[in-house]
Amino acid sequence: MRHPRVGVAILTMGTRPAELADLLESVAGQDTPATRVVVVGNGSPLPPLPKWVDGVELPENLGVAGGRNAALARLRESGDVDVVVDLDDDGLLISTDVFTRLTELYASDQRLGVVSFRIADEHGRTQRRHVPRLRAANPMRGGPVTTFLGGGHGLSMRMLEEIGGWPEPFFYAHEETDLAWRALDAGWKVLYEPELVLQHPWTSPTRHAVFYRMVARNRVWLAKRRLPALLVPAYLCVWTVMTVARTRSAAGLRAWFGGFAEGLRTPCPPRRPMRWSTVWRMTRLGRPPVI
Repeated sequence: MRHPRVGVAILTMGTRPAELADLLESVAGQDTPATRVVVVGNGSPLPPLPKWVDGVELPENLGVAGGRNAALARLRESGDVDVVVDLDDDGLLISTDVFTRLTELYASDQRLGVVSFRIADEHGRTQRRHVPRLRAANPMRGGPVTTFLGGGHGLSMRMLEEIGGWPEPFFYAHEETDLAWRALDAGWKVLYEPELVLQHPWTSPTRHAVFYRMVARNRVWLAKRRLPALLVPAYLCVWTVMTVARTRSAAGLRAWFGGFAEGLRTPCPPRRPMRWSTVWRMTRLGRPPVI
């Protein structure tokens, strides 16, 4: 991939028109211009967009996974995108060389599948949950990882053609991990590059009303879809213990266990467990797939 071409995908629900406009301005200001920019209205009408932006209005909210698949489909139609960059609509590219540095990474490694950006607020702070590794004290330590951040990342189109797109039944939560595990199992690399920054407001995941239920349900689905049978109970037991220890909200715990039960009783095909060699690879990267 000598000169990777960048396509940008942005989801919006129409509630952040000012932030979206600022983000698009930062995309337009990149030293390496994007070949295509798609903004998807996820069940909502789109605000006025610049002429160089392709708008897609979905009749209903398909969630993060479904909305991003709709953006991928539109980018794929053009046939001139090698790397897809997904960005949150309330994010901002504060440096003009993000796409330049991203394309250099992809040009230098044919098996690079995913590049995870660093998420930082306006003061440069990165939340621990936004560092895609277990040892999260130093957000500036980059390198190979086993998952990535949904707010800002690059995806190889070649990789997506091989492993498929986002898991639409997930709607929201853990869709990045499902994609990352498939990528790793197919021999692709997932890289955290902290020098590529998406500025994003400091937030709590529990601001979403469905957070607890979706996180629990999708974690069960993730295990059922992707883990060898021997690891499924270990993975779910570890996360149950961690959730009970961490959660201070009784209502949140009730919602979490409700989602957990939903995940156990409902299917989410296909079941394609990763190879044991992938389990070992993830373990060597510092995050065995039981936590």
